[in-house]
Amino acid sequence: MPRAKAAAKDHDPGPTAAGERGEAEATAARHPIKVEGATVRIGTASWTDPTMVEPGVFYPPNATNAEDRLRYYADQFPIVEVDATYYALPTRRLGELWLERTPPDFTFDIKAHALMTAQPSEVKRLPKEIRDELPPELADKKRIYGKDLPTELRDAIWDQFKDGIAPLHSAGKLGAVFLQYPRWFFPSNESRAAIVEARERLGDIGLAVEFRNNTWFNEKNHERTINFLEKYQIPFVMVDEPQTKTALPPIVAVTSPQLAVVRFHGRRTETWEAKNIPVVERFRYLYDADELGEWVPRIRQAAGSVKNLHLLMNNCYANYGTTNAREIAAMLETATMSAG
Repeated sequence: MPRAKAAAKDHDPGPTAAGERGEAEATAARHPIKVEGATVRIGTASWTDPTMVEPGVFYPPNATNAEDRLRYYADQFPIVEVDATYYALPTRRLGELWLERTPPDFTFDIKAHALMTAQPSEVKRLPKEIRDELPPELADKKRIYGKDLPTELRDAIWDQFKDGIAPLHSAGKLGAVFLQYPRWFFPSNESRAAIVEARERLGDIGLAVEFRNNTWFNEKNHERTINFLEKYQIPFVMVDEPQTKTALPPIVAVTSPQLAVVRFHGRRTETWEAKNIPVVERFRYLYDADELGEWVPRIRQAAGSVKNLHLLMNNCYANYGTTNAREIAAMLETATMSAG
């Protein structure tokens, strides 16, 4: 078998092979881990992906509905990232259900809605009360941007988002709101002002910022970006992702004493920026032990200067994310014991 095809198979072996690896470390990530003084929570960026809920992939046969799956997931991991809120604003009832279905020490990180981060949203996905108030020139469009909304509707987007996650925030189960900015969000005074505005709108709700354009960390802007995030104590989301032209390298930076975040997107370069493919194909990548091992010293470095550290596997095809979450948890436990 040619080397390239063999490597691809190693990183996409299918759910059965990935599941066997995950079962070998089945208990590793079930609870937070202490690393260099930080409390480290490890989980995935979804618990509902269609490829993940297929029979025999991750959930037991009796986990047949949304409630059963979240309860089972929360028994296996202490944290999850909610991506659905990027596409549709959460309702308070949904926040209440997430609260009821998880144990007291469980943590949710919530992705900000697209209109909160300079990205477009499909009009049909907006709540009816907001659609009904759209100006005619926006109501007829398929997708709209937050910058084009009247002030009162922009406010309504933020208000409904905050109301939906309020039950989690009140119960101490909300980790942070992830503001993931797009590739066209370049470093500028206007962009930095938008981040500060988001921080002010969220108030006492924690947030973290992920950039998708490496110009924020080029020679000209690197120090300025770090200083800006440190000034406002906004956690920088460290990433492992395919190294395309605009991608961020694996930068280790702690910009808030309260929280640091690492998101693992996989390294499937050939599909990362491809168009007209299912979203899950971008993340269909199983890390090998060496690739995860690269992050162990980086995580320990970050953990030395922060209170909480969240590691989230966004390679959520089938059980790839859950397997890698368990494997990196086991590696961190081993490294911590060896150091001790």
